[in-house]
Formats: sequence, C-alpha cells, structure tokens
Amino acid sequence: MATCAFIGLGNMGYPMAGHLAAAGHTVRVYNRTAATAERWAGEHEGTACATPREAAEGADVAFVCVGADDDVRSVVYGDDGALTALAATAAAGDGRRATLVDHTTASAALARELHEACATVGVGFVDAPISGGQAGAESGQLSVMCGGDPGVFAAVEPIIDHYAKATVLVGPAGSGQQTKMVNQILCAGAIQGAAEALAFGEQAGLDMGLVFQAVTQGAANSWYLSNRGETMLADEFDFGFAVDWMAKDLGLVKAEADAIGAATPLTELTADYLDESKDDGDNRMDATVIIRRYRARRES
Repeated sequence: MATCAFIGLGNMGYPMAGHLAAAGHTVRVYNRTAATAERWAGEHEGTACATPREAAEGADVAFVCVGADDDVRSVVYGDDGALTALAATAAAGDGRRATLVDHTTASAALARELHEACATVGVGFVDAPISGGQAGAESGQLSVMCGGDPGVFAAVEPIIDHYAKATVLVGPAGSGQQTKMVNQILCAGAIQGAAEALAFGEQAGLDMGLVFQAVTQGAANSWYLSNRGETMLADEFDFGFAVDWMAKDLGLVKAEADAIGAATPLTELTADYLDESKDDGDNRMDATVIIRRYRARRES
C-alpha cells in the first residue's frame, strides 16, 4: 500500500480519492475549500490537510486534479506546494522516489515544465489527464492518458488503476495532455454533429423519437448521441460537462494546434458555438446546449 496525497476534490477528484482510500492506501487530501476536504475525510479513511505541502509530506505519490494551468502551479510550487514535500521525500535516501501525477486537463507546455521541475529535485512526474466524466470517476471507469518516463509510469499505474478502466502511457511528458486534446477534438465533433443532425431533423418535421431510435442503431451512433440525444431533444442541459469547461479545453487545443501547425477547423467551429452559448448565459449548462444555437438560427 502507498501513501498518497490527493489535491483537488471537485466532481472528479472527490470520488477518485475515495477509490484510493477504499483500496487500502493511506490518503491525505487537500482542497481549496477546506470544508470539502473535511467532508471527504468524514466519509472515508483519510486525513484532511491545510496545505498541499502538508498533504504531500511523506507521500509516495501526490495526485493533482484541479482546474487549469495556473491552478496546478498554485498547488505544486512554493513553500506550501506539494513539490516541496515530495522533494524532501526524494532526498531522504530511503529508496523511495516520490512522484507527482497531474490529472488536470492542462497544456502540454505545463506538463513539460512540471517534468523538468520535478526532475531537478529527483521527483518523478506523469501528466495524466482523464476522460469519462463524473460518472466514470464514481464508478472507477476512467480513461487515463499518460505522458512520462516508462519506469515512473510503471510504479504509479497500479495505483491509478483503482479508478481507471484504461491507463495508457502514450509517450514522454506532454503526450498525455496532447492525447486528451485528441479526445476533446473527437468529443467536439460528436457534440457538433449531434446538435446539427438533431436540429435538422426537428426542422424537417420528423418524429424525432423514431429518428433517434433508428440512427442510434447504426454507424452514426456515438456516446454523445446515445447519452445526450434525448436530453438535447428535450432541451435539458442542467448537468454534465459544462460549456465553460469544454470551451477551456478547446482553447488548449487551439493553442497547441497553433504551436504545431495543425488545422482544426471543426474544433474552431465548436468553440465559436460555445462562445455564443456563454454569451447567452449557458456557461454551466452541458456543452450539448449548443443545439440551441441551431434553433436560434432557425427562428431568426
């Protein structure tokens, strides 16, 4: 069993840390809202800590699952950051190599930065963004896309597997984040396609219940169509992966595409629709709310 720090107890991190505790690992948690960490510690075998450094003291692995690049930096660096504690563990000379695992969906540039910062103080690093949503985190069925050194990955993979159905090392540091960008491009295309297709069917006057029954049985089906199609038709979006978060992720894709010279016209189209949704105040709605953009165009 390992000693684990888990930093960031949002919709994903809260159940992920719970899986580690249920598996018998020693888990110390930190969350920016301290009451959330205290609540987690009251529900699981684990300890709530006042700072990321305190959570990571003596840890074999520190997991981070926060919002964006600057959020990661705020909990990793500095006197109260997790890296200070991990560096002390690595320097203790007892044969342990502490490792930082970042589950945040962030930039590939940050992953490379963290890899270098960790290597400087003898700490391992894996960038490990996740896919599967809150339901996947709760059921322990996440897909984890990893970048890092093979030896470091091999040491943490069995721990990550407590909340994953697939944990894949794709390549060196940054590869996990780039793979998550591939994932989000695919999701953007599925959302955009579902929204456009269903709005077309509505405008054609079709019985969309029958249409949905027909198209989900063939090659046109997708996770988004199967899991969000009915709610899109019902104009229900108060759940799921929010517009703000998808827009943030596609912003990362666009920045990386610019850096490597890749063409992403579909991603840019979806990003534009998400921006329109934000302008309409749909920031916290599921990203499939972009179907309203098609309906608005129809009515104008």
